[in-house]
Amino acid sequence: MKSLISKYIDEIRNARIEDFKDKAAEVEQFRVRFLGRKGVMNELFEQFKALPNEQKKEMGIALNELKTAALAKVEEWKNYVEQSPELNDTHDLTMPADFYQRGSRHVLSVTMNEIAEIFARIGFTVEESVEIEDDWHLFSALNFPPDHPARDMQDTFFVQKEEGKTDVALRTHTSSVQVRVMETHKPPIRIIAPGRVFRNEAISARAHCIFHQVEALYVDKKVTFADLKQTLLYFAKEMFGEATQIRLRPSYFPFTEPSAEMDISCNICGGKGCNICKGTGWLEILGCGMVDPNVLEACGIDSKEYTGFALGMGVERMAMLKYQIRDLRLYFENDLRFLHQFDNII
Repeated sequence: MKSLISKYIDEIRNARIEDFKDKAAEVEQFRVRFLGRKGVMNELFEQFKALPNEQKKEMGIALNELKTAALAKVEEWKNYVEQSPELNDTHDLTMPADFYQRGSRHVLSVTMNEIAEIFARIGFTVEESVEIEDDWHLFSALNFPPDHPARDMQDTFFVQKEEGKTDVALRTHTSSVQVRVMETHKPPIRIIAPGRVFRNEAISARAHCIFHQVEALYVDKKVTFADLKQTLLYFAKEMFGEATQIRLRPSYFPFTEPSAEMDISCNICGGKGCNICKGTGWLEILGCGMVDPNVLEACGIDSKEYTGFALGMGVERMAMLKYQIRDLRLYFENDLRFLHQFDNII
């Protein structure tokens, strides 16, 4: 065994990296041969275990000498390879260039993130929840009467709708997130609920069966319609520019009273009238209102002590207005010609 160890030590000391053709690969082969799990050192240590005790001291010294020599040689060669530019340059400069295209966020993700950042600056936090909802969180807690058209199969994708069983459906709005938050959190509540929603609608340039919403909810003592109006004005100016004006028109939603729809001055024509705003100078962007007391009570919040406002907007529509996109279907077709137009949006 001693003569075998001496032979290996001589082999290691006499080895020259200059004799290797593929230097980096052959250095690794050398390391594996001597120091790998099934290498020379492990085999010799197995033989060492079977030696008589009186021979172990001498053989142990010889084995340590062999291991030290192997480690030193491998370290020396690795430094040699790392410090040799010609060995590290694996690029063939004669090959034609292959340019990789940089990925980017989808325009809807960019728009949704921008909306969330604007509301975050005035204290709103993000809340998310499930996309498959039961009737209570989707309709009943939001003051939808039993015969409301939104419950009909024409408007909603039902997962389960059987007599005697709880209706389960793909959510038609992210208002269900507001219900879940009000059920589990005590006021003050100040949240936004971004997410994907589904409605049984024919797909066209102006409508789709899948789209995205961002809804906001603020519940606290002495919240008024004036608070809602100032929040809307702040959001419009941050999203579309300081010159943006807003107007509120009376409307109806089951879960808010009073309710309104908000228009902004057309950012295409500056309010003068164009084909985008149909000559009116205004563009509708969201619905809003004061949270109906029935909704607060259904969620376990005392409507005599607390009030609140809610608002909701379609992300696709926001992106259409901000980036002048004419067809909703473009968002979902994965056409690279369309998507690459937004590569430089931060």
